[in-house]
Amino acid sequence: MTDFAFDAPTVIRTKRDGGRLSDAAIDWVIDAYTDGQVADEQMSALLMAIFWRGLDRDEVARWTSAMVASGERMDFSDLRCGDRPLVTVDKHSTGGVGDKTTLALVPVIAACGAAVPKASGRGLGHTGGTLDKLACIPGCTVEMSNARVRQQLCDIGAAIFAAGQLAAADKKLYALRDITATVESVPLIASSVMSKKLAEGVGALVLDVKVGAGALLESEAQCRELAHIMVGLGAAHGVPTRSLLTDMNSPLGATVGNAIEVAEALDVLAGGGPPDVVELVLRLAGEMLELAGIDARDPAQTLLDGTAMDRFRRLVAAQGGDLSVPLPIGAHSETVTAPRGGTMGDIDAMAVGLAAWRLGAGRSRPGERVQCGAGVRIHRRPGEPVTPGEALFTLYTDTPERFGAAMAELDGGWSVGDTPPAPRPLIIDRITT
Repeated sequence: MTDFAFDAPTVIRTKRDGGRLSDAAIDWVIDAYTDGQVADEQMSALLMAIFWRGLDRDEVARWTSAMVASGERMDFSDLRCGDRPLVTVDKHSTGGVGDKTTLALVPVIAACGAAVPKASGRGLGHTGGTLDKLACIPGCTVEMSNARVRQQLCDIGAAIFAAGQLAAADKKLYALRDITATVESVPLIASSVMSKKLAEGVGALVLDVKVGAGALLESEAQCRELAHIMVGLGAAHGVPTRSLLTDMNSPLGATVGNAIEVAEALDVLAGGGPPDVVELVLRLAGEMLELAGIDARDPAQTLLDGTAMDRFRRLVAAQGGDLSVPLPIGAHSETVTAPRGGTMGDIDAMAVGLAAWRLGAGRSRPGERVQCGAGVRIHRRPGEPVTPGEALFTLYTDTPERFGAAMAELDGGWSVGDTPPAPRPLIIDRITT
């Protein structure tokens, strides 16, 4: 029923002019937008007002709670495997370039004895989405009922699925932010992440907040603020939460796209893969298992003995996927070669992310299909030796007319020099309060 105490123009104007939104106004606008009483054009204006004016901590908390209340909530507190209670824990990344850690991390945690109900999202802006990647495995579905998720957690210890009607308002806002240049907002990111995670009903949560050129937020100060807000939101709802700040100035790993990132995650699960991806997977696994109170197994051992790979294969099969079918790769490719010899310099994560997006790995409008085979393969990482003429990047797409725009995004995003770039730590900090 419409609440005549509020209307969209007044709420928009309040925030546009720097005012504070009351709890009742926030509850109304989230509910009205979810029900279709507030139009996309009006919510776009409010999002832009929030982007510029911000939300204070109390507004963020209420906005988050209103989004949780907008949809279904899951509850795994009674989850058991036989006569053994199952502890649930999840991880969420704020979005990066080449960040395929979820695909390897979830089966590692399951192999160690915890359960991971992983409600994931599609790509947002230049950052990739776990659901888009997983859906590139032939036959694999990410649409699952709550009952099926519970059963899969009991059977396998893991499920990766679309949020569905969890925090239903966020599903609409997520897509709208993607096309209205309102992605890079601390309060909107915090409320989006935490509404889904709180509605998910997980017992503990570890956040991977990306920092740098390829992150949603480039400023370390903003990322710290975001981490503290999200950890606080988790604590306020009784969910033990901590966050890692991790570097996203360069792409993570050696692939950026959808199916090619799945292939790289499989390399990690097979005991190989790029060292930075392995390092991040194991560090996040350690944090998750500690929060879950599980110390019976070494996460690294699950990669070496094949138990994590076994869990991933079982997860994919349970969700209808077939890993025996080759993963798709773009029908057309272009290669960027080294103009000189020397040492590979820094690789700008944003440039590579935008190149992959231009190739078709991301969306320019809501609901658009992504190309599973589109993406960028990085042949030389920063600091590695380079010989004249060797391949540095390979770009893939099914639509070759996209190469020009993708090459333009990549241009200037890398260099070959005489000295290696200064090393940067992958893990910048750990936020617990």
